[in-house]
Amino acid sequence: MFVKTIKLKKTAKILAYVLCILIAALCVVFVFNRLFAPKGISLGTTQEQIEFLEGLGWETSPEPIDCRSVIIPQEWSDVYTQYNELQLQQGFDLDKYRGEYAEIYTYEIYNYGDSRQNIVANLIICDGKLIAGDVCCTELGGFMQGLVKSDA
Repeated sequence: MFVKTIKLKKTAKILAYVLCILIAALCVVFVFNRLFAPKGISLGTTQEQIEFLEGLGWETSPEPIDCRSVIIPQEWSDVYTQYNELQLQQGFDLDKYRGEYAEIYTYEIYNYGDSRQNIVANLIICDGKLIAGDVCCTELGGFMQGLVKSDA
């Protein structure tokens, strides 16, 4: 058997170690991103959207009462900043979608706790995935909350 040894200079050894460490770090980052990245909630169809809202405890209209296309702005006003704070509390982040096209599907809600009228759920969907949402009262002086139904 023939074995050949190679003697590397000190700088070549250091470069080889650094290269190995970089490759290992990239592998770790790749694996973590694949394992722990949010998968997104697929809500590409009306049926999926209704089942999602019902799963949160809401009784909804059988079809959206409104559907419109929007572009998430690149530059945010205070209103968008506050809205994204609500989304962050729910595990969403619109910051990743600046400049992207999205659809807003609006459903009537029939079982809001205090029997108010004009309660709707808005689902903001990009490429078939839920990226944000809220439940709100459209009356003057109304409110806005996250998607999860409280026991109020």
